[in-house]
Amino acid sequence: MLQKGKYLPSLGLVIFSIYLTLLLSALLSAAETMTANKEFTAAQIVEKNVAARGGLAAWRSVQTMSLSGKMEAGGRQNTQLPFTLEMKRTRMTRLELEFQGQTAVQVYDGTNGWKLRPFLNRREVEPYTPEELELASAQADLDGPLVDYAAKGSKVVLEGIDQVQGHDAYKLKVTTRDGHTRRIWIDSETFLDAKIDGSPRRMDGKLRPVEIYMRDYQSVQGVKVPYVLETVIEGVKQSHKMTIEKVAVNPPLDDSRFAKPM
Repeated sequence: MLQKGKYLPSLGLVIFSIYLTLLLSALLSAAETMTANKEFTAAQIVEKNVAARGGLAAWRSVQTMSLSGKMEAGGRQNTQLPFTLEMKRTRMTRLELEFQGQTAVQVYDGTNGWKLRPFLNRREVEPYTPEELELASAQADLDGPLVDYAAKGSKVVLEGIDQVQGHDAYKLKVTTRDGHTRRIWIDSETFLDAKIDGSPRRMDGKLRPVEIYMRDYQSVQGVKVPYVLETVIEGVKQSHKMTIEKVAVNPPLDDSRFAKPM
């Protein structure tokens, strides 16, 4: 018999309470699972990144690569300049940029670099400056800084999770054998490179940090390549996009393509 002032909960309320408890428990368990899934080591994140980009075997088979498209030059009209970038192991690069009917060339053979800039009325081939050589020697090979990083003598450390364009991204610090460091942000869902810090630009007498965002990945002969790269310089409102229109994997590129231009 009920005492005065007391009541028994209805059967429906009891069932609802049990259901709510089970639901909250399930949600908590799911949240813990999601958190656990994000607790990868740096090595595991790199492994997933390489797999997402096509796999280690596929990238090891790439010896040369050619990319062509349009590069924004800025200015009021934001001119788009046709470019061709050729790369060959190890760290050989050749960049050709067309402007007003003239072709500028930047070449690095893995040790030395040269440049030809006719649109600046510099029609003689000039050697890289010490600063340009330093930047060129620090650049990653054509497969990026994460593929075979240990074999290249690099170390990778996970520094946390940041937001990159509305998505969680693992922030990795890569230190090369020569002591150069750079940071790469890996999307936590796709495990593709979302952002990388670029070489600082000297503007107004000081070095400004540079970030490069990578988007629109497409598969080319088994490897994934970003077709849009957007460069953002700290303190500069206008960004610059490089839009890739064509990619060739393992085209024949003789070493002479990366020698001093004649």
